[in-house]
Amino acid sequence: MDNLTERQKLILSLVIHEYTRSAQPVGSNTLVKRYKLDMSPATVRNEMAALTDMGYLRQPHTSAGRVPSEEGFRFFVGRLLRETELPDDTRHMISHQFYQSPPDTEQWMRLAASVLAHQSRAASLVTAPHPEKALIKHVEVISTYGRQVLMVLVMVGGEIRQRIMTLSDLVPQEVLTKAAQNITRLLQGKDAASIKAAMPQLQGLEYDLTHWMMQAMGESDAVVGGEVYLDGLSNVLAEPEFSDSMEARRALRVLEERSQLQQLLSRTMSGGGVGGVQVLIGGEGAMSELSQFSMVLARYGMPGVVTGMLGVLGPMRMPYGRTISTVRYIAGILSGLVTDAVGEEKYG
Repeated sequence: MDNLTERQKLILSLVIHEYTRSAQPVGSNTLVKRYKLDMSPATVRNEMAALTDMGYLRQPHTSAGRVPSEEGFRFFVGRLLRETELPDDTRHMISHQFYQSPPDTEQWMRLAASVLAHQSRAASLVTAPHPEKALIKHVEVISTYGRQVLMVLVMVGGEIRQRIMTLSDLVPQEVLTKAAQNITRLLQGKDAASIKAAMPQLQGLEYDLTHWMMQAMGESDAVVGGEVYLDGLSNVLAEPEFSDSMEARRALRVLEERSQLQQLLSRTMSGGGVGGVQVLIGGEGAMSELSQFSMVLARYGMPGVVTGMLGVLGPMRMPYGRTISTVRYIAGILSGLVTDAVGEEKYG
């Protein structure tokens, strides 16, 4: 509930701005002098005391100034932060970097992580695009040794799954090739549910191969997201509040533990649309290791087909306006690149 006066909103915004800049507790005299406020230090001090009582500020030491609390940051981001755009020259520079890079998904991911870390001066993470549902693009079956064959599934979006299988009989390569071509022709662009419905149309070798293919697609659908690319971890350790802190190292271990990180991202972004930005302050209770941090996350890609996530992790005093606009802008670029790439795969 918005229970602050306009003056209290102003003072809360200025405390957050000053604390973001200095990483030091903020006093009333500092606010009056630096921002030329038309009120006395005593008035500002009283309002800061009221904001502390309401839980939006806290006082680390008896004689020190105030710092924003988690609730103060949440109120600021949710109610007071104005929509901002990156400067034109920054947007052009970022866009130029992407469109000068080779058309390769892995290079896009590494570049996105690098640009996010540089622009935010924090730690960045980008997950490779992953099909929301595995869709078959192409099937190959290759004879290897005796009755063993290698089945190669290429999914829309570029994911590849391989499986060694043992057939009941020895089958020549030309028969395997013809069966793979028939399966591709019948099932191209279909997901696991559609393939299951088409199974009655198949028989013999093609039925057996498709049955095994369904298992591989189920494994793909169970994966939370693609590979995670990280950058800028040293940026977080360089922040004054984390330079000699076990908290920072615990948080960075979360980033490096990929399965734990993917679960966090999946839980956080479930239901979030492409292009929307979510801000987690203090971990939002999701993980105790992130209690002193904030994350700004967005989903990118082709809705309903292939999506990934990207974001920034840094101290709670991160510059939210610039960070949110940077994450949103790079998510938009990646969405365009991935959509074009998937379109070429499906229709090229």
